[in-house]
Amino acid sequence: MEQGSYSVGLDIGTTKIVAIIGRENEYGKIEVLGIGRSKSLGVHRGVVNNITQTIKSIQQAVEEAEANSGLKIASVVVGIAGQHIRSLQHSDYITRSDSEEVINEDDLDQLCNQVYKLVMLPGEEIIHVLPQEYKVDGQAEIKQPIGMYGGRLEANFHVVVGQVSSIKNVGRCIKSAGLDLGNITLEPLASSDAVLSQEEKEAGVALIDIGGGTTDLAIFKDGIIRHTAVIPFGGGVITEDIKEGCSIIEKQAELLKIKFGSAWPGENRDNEIVSIPGLRGREPKEITLKNLSKIIHARVVEIIEQVYVEIKNYGHEEQKKKLIAGIVLTGGGSQLKHLKQLVEYITGMDTRIGYPNEHLAGDSEEAIASPLYATAVGLLMNALKNQYKEKSVSQNIENEEEMAYAGHEPETVGATKVKKERKSVFDKWSEKLKDFLDNAE
Repeated sequence: MEQGSYSVGLDIGTTKIVAIIGRENEYGKIEVLGIGRSKSLGVHRGVVNNITQTIKSIQQAVEEAEANSGLKIASVVVGIAGQHIRSLQHSDYITRSDSEEVINEDDLDQLCNQVYKLVMLPGEEIIHVLPQEYKVDGQAEIKQPIGMYGGRLEANFHVVVGQVSSIKNVGRCIKSAGLDLGNITLEPLASSDAVLSQEEKEAGVALIDIGGGTTDLAIFKDGIIRHTAVIPFGGGVITEDIKEGCSIIEKQAELLKIKFGSAWPGENRDNEIVSIPGLRGREPKEITLKNLSKIIHARVVEIIEQVYVEIKNYGHEEQKKKLIAGIVLTGGGSQLKHLKQLVEYITGMDTRIGYPNEHLAGDSEEAIASPLYATAVGLLMNALKNQYKEKSVSQNIENEEEMAYAGHEPETVGATKVKKERKSVFDKWSEKLKDFLDNAE
């Protein structure tokens, strides 16, 4: 099977790296052909801090996915997160030279490119420029201004910013692992594609993706992304606290958290005890589950409160900005027992756990439908979407060329010819990054 008929998503996390190969079946669902995962060494809080280790982990995950599927991986879509990501709101406008002509895609491009020229802090670069609502000659709340008349075109933008060096390091790891970089996507956006429904995005929803090193937040309202944030804490700090609080090694702390951990201390009775084998013949340690859940509870409350501050910063308490669909929890950390109840208690918002199974074909392995793989499934969806776009663009161009060869004018839609799909600003940025990596030795 040639690479054209399947795509690959690569999730480079703090605790694990996942490569997932899939294709779209005839019902528009995603058929997972192979999955590979490896322990992530060399990534701290979502940022690569050891290139050699990260390359090795990527290669392991990719080889496992190739072995499972019997396919060869050439190009991947990668997620970016990490504590260096921040977002801001920005408004901008352009004055059109001819208000007698209708607004077209070139005007939107011009407006987006203008936002790109914003002066950032040293070492930072804009990753995503996401238009929210447009205004035409003062008329507000326009979602799609193409085809309208107007002299002044304004828009509010959600701008996502990241550190150039961190992004280039991810690109370098992909290239050194012998892969092509198909695209880079912000991880909270990928997770939201996998676990949120369009109705939730319309009603207003906050997606909280609790990973190993970071907790990602994406807020949607009226179908548009309104706020993103990356909080530099995740499941890893909970494990760290258990390790310190119970004086045990990390592996044991992680197992304790997964098997017996609970975010609600009232759940366990005082006489519930778990015994941990001692190191090298030392006495075993006895830990009460009540103490364990107290340690977990303290740290989880801290993470949720930080996320809730971000939700309040967005303006959830204003009537117009209310998030009616509440909160969706996903990521490995969302599997902690009684976390849903604790989040509801702290925020007072309806909460559910987000599983990426809605977009997967019925015969997919059960393991893949776990919140653990939400980002990887979202990245695979993004890769398939890009592939579909490229196909339709090349199809359009071929049709035009055939018509021109046969002596016909290409079909016109309104006053414009059928032309190449408009590249998003982010696609152009990805190309710039690829060029940089190709030239850098």
